[in-house]
Parts: sequence; C-alpha cells; structure tokens
Amino acid sequence: MIVVIGAGLIGLSVAYELAKRGADVRVLEAQDSAASPSWAGAGRLSPFTESDGGEEEELFLATALGTYQVFVKELHKRTGVDPYLRIDGIVEVALDEANATRLSERAASLVARGIHAHWLEPDEARRIEPSLGPHTLGASLIEDEGQIDNRQLGHALRLACVDAGVRLEERVGPVALETDGDRAVGVRAGDQVVAAEAVVNAAGAWAGKLPGVPPEVRIPLDPVRGQLLVLAMPRRLVTRMMAVPGAYLIPRTDGTLVIGEAVAEEGFEVRVDPFSTKGLRDAAVRALPALANLEIAETWAGLRPRSPNGRPFIGRTALEGYYVAAGHYRNALLLAPATALAVANVIEGKDS
Repeated sequence: MIVVIGAGLIGLSVAYELAKRGADVRVLEAQDSAASPSWAGAGRLSPFTESDGGEEEELFLATALGTYQVFVKELHKRTGVDPYLRIDGIVEVALDEANATRLSERAASLVARGIHAHWLEPDEARRIEPSLGPHTLGASLIEDEGQIDNRQLGHALRLACVDAGVRLEERVGPVALETDGDRAVGVRAGDQVVAAEAVVNAAGAWAGKLPGVPPEVRIPLDPVRGQLLVLAMPRRLVTRMMAVPGAYLIPRTDGTLVIGEAVAEEGFEVRVDPFSTKGLRDAAVRALPALANLEIAETWAGLRPRSPNGRPFIGRTALEGYYVAAGHYRNALLLAPATALAVANVIEGKDS
C-alpha cells in the first residue's frame, strides 16, 4: 500500500502514475480537493515567464511542458474530459521604455537559444491583440508557452485515478505521519490509521507542517497567497495569454477572462483582499481599456508553497519509506506530470 497525502494536482498525478504501474494507492485529503490552490489557479503553463532560476531552470520547465500534450491526451482518452490545452503563446506588454527594453532584449536572448519568440512593435502588437491601449510601446510574443483549464484537468485526473483503482478519501480530518524507528509505517487520518509501505507527502502549502514528521526530514516551506479574479467577457477582447505590468490575463473557452495574481505573505490565512482585486483590475484596464466595463464573475485566493531556493522537494528522504513532492510554488500545474514520473521512479528504485 502506498498512501499519498494531498489531493491537489501533484498528489493526484503521483497517485495516478503509481496506480498505472500496478501499485495499490490510497489518497488522503484532510479537506476538499476542490479547495486546492492548483485546482483554483489560472492554468498557466509558462516555462519562461514564470521562471526565476535562469536558463537551466527554463530548460527544465520547457522539458516539463513537452510532456504535457501526451499527459493530457491520455487523460482525455481515458475519461472523455477535455482539459482544453492550448500552446499558443503569451504576449508580454510594455507600457514604458524600461520595460520595452527589457522585454525586447529577453526576446532576442530566447531566439538565440532556439525559443520561438518575437519582439512586436506597437502596431504589430495591436494587430494580434486589437484591444491593447494607446500606451503600448511594444510586446514580446513567446510562442512556447500555453494554458490549460485547471478545473477541467482536475476533474479528468480525479476520474482517471478512480478508473486506475486509486482510493480517494477527502475530508478525513487531521492527517499525521506514523513512524516506527527510522521508517514511515503509515498515516493517521482522523481516528483511523492506514498502514503503508510508502508515504508520499504532497500536501501543498501544509507539507512542511505535517505532524509526525521527524525534524531532520521536515521540509522548509513558506505559504504565499495568490489571488485571482474572473471577468465575464461576452466578446473575445483578449485572444491569448497576456502579461501586463502588475497582472497576467488568461482568456478561457467559457467566455471568461482570468486575471492574476496579487501575492502576499500572511501565513496560512486564505482570504480575498478587495484592495488586491482592485489592483489587478486596474492593471488590466491600464493596458486594455476595453476591459473597464466587464463585470466580475468570481474571485478567489489560495496558498502556494515556496521553498527557500524556489525549487520543489521531490523524491526520497532520510526516513525510510517517506517521500516528498511539494514546494512547487508557481509551477505545480506545469510540473505535475514530471513530478509524478520522478516520484514513481524513485519509489520503484529506478532513480535516486
């Protein structure tokens, strides 16, 4: 028996991969998986505009994006649920000279490395995104980025897990690791104890606070709150992902526009801040005045786990039978399939 703690996209991806390989897998979620930040996120698949770690990290994230089409095609075929994957690029908009210089230089750097990127003069930018306002000084178009409907993806992944034989239990109450000497032997969930040969901690922002974990294998994570709002968009005013100063925009197939993200470090408090909502909307309207009169359809907030160096913890620990898959911060969605493969390989002894 392998127990996965956490039913976000990371936890379910790990569970699905293990179950496909013949493992007996049980997922324990203390709350409701629909409350997971990865389920309530914007759906960005951005190896270049979400990377802070230089060329090496960008290459790693771009490779992860390359696995996505196979992953999504498999889920769609297995469940009939379409997660609406689109790899049609992102437009980064410059509204001042300094930003225009930075974006044009980065576009040139990406091109030199074989990435499909272009610098667009203002008229060119408006040709592909006519709603851009008069303050646009240019834009970079990075073609090798994409988006997915993360709620549809979560739905497909849940169905695929169940179809593969995963036992998914939600709202099980407080969860804690059970140990015996120098190894993990199971998980306590509420008033039950589930014995396991292996335990995978995929508890997101709470992974570093899991009770029962010995101090020497506890992972350091800080919760960072991200906030989004959704506008009803009757007309297609934005046609592809866009990044503007202070916000990013993602048009969905259902006629809505997701705008994110305001970030705050306020511990584990999850709340929608009206001031941040206004800031996101103002940033979007500054670049695209046509959005000014669109109605707000939804707002939400969630916590993302950030490690000290910004990279996730994936793999085995010094505690026998205890594995971690957490700390993905902004890239949980992008790295879910690659994380699942890595964790499954480590548990099977195929990798360290």
